[in-house]
Amino acid sequence: MNDNQLLRYSRHILLPQIEYEGQDKLVNSHALVVGAGGLGSPVALYLAAAGVGTITICDFDTVDLTNLQRQIVHTTSAVGVNKAVSAQKTLLAINPEVTVNTVCEKSSEAGFEKLITQADVVIDCSDNFATRYLLNRLCVQLKKPLVSGAAIGFEGQITLYDMRSALSPCYHCLFPDNGEDSDLRCATNGVFAPLVGMIGTCQAAEALKLLMGIGDSLQGRLLLLDALSMEWRTIKLSKDPACTVCGT
Repeated sequence: MNDNQLLRYSRHILLPQIEYEGQDKLVNSHALVVGAGGLGSPVALYLAAAGVGTITICDFDTVDLTNLQRQIVHTTSAVGVNKAVSAQKTLLAINPEVTVNTVCEKSSEAGFEKLITQADVVIDCSDNFATRYLLNRLCVQLKKPLVSGAAIGFEGQITLYDMRSALSPCYHCLFPDNGEDSDLRCATNGVFAPLVGMIGTCQAAEALKLLMGIGDSLQGRLLLLDALSMEWRTIKLSKDPACTVCGT
């Protein structure tokens, strides 16, 4: 790290759990963020601010006025701009020390496979089951950790599937693919603005801890948030030996 980075990240380096070694791991890490919407916004902002050296953001959509109620990485002047490009501009304004790559078109399975291979952690901030199942399948195949979050209405959830561990369940263990792609997008269901920030910030925290190798992860635990009553619940997860994706 150079002198500017040492100063910028000094409040991390002062933490005994992180110190120079942990921050240096972040600076040399690569995170893949799929989706630059409500969840992807706080994820990308905190990864960049915390100093993750390379961040790749995938989103083929453009910023719409209705997004600005919760997608805090975008500004009014970005309406009509591709979300990945808009996010890149904001992140580099916050921290020019990081590299932000953009993928502005829909990625094929082969495209995602290449992106996941290059990343140290994948953060799923997508809004549809097809993408979630695809990312999960590829992360299982490539043994990459996947931080999964979802939010709709006043309810959100987050967990970590660390496919480097033989004991870790995968997304398919929890939500088996029955062939139906129910539309749970905010565009048709609505979402409480701070909810995506709360879940997305937790996703960023899990990704940062994983990259530095500190603390206890959410592997094997699903956190559920009801923001209307402000209650968190934890559900223990276990690997499904009959899972068609990760089962042995």
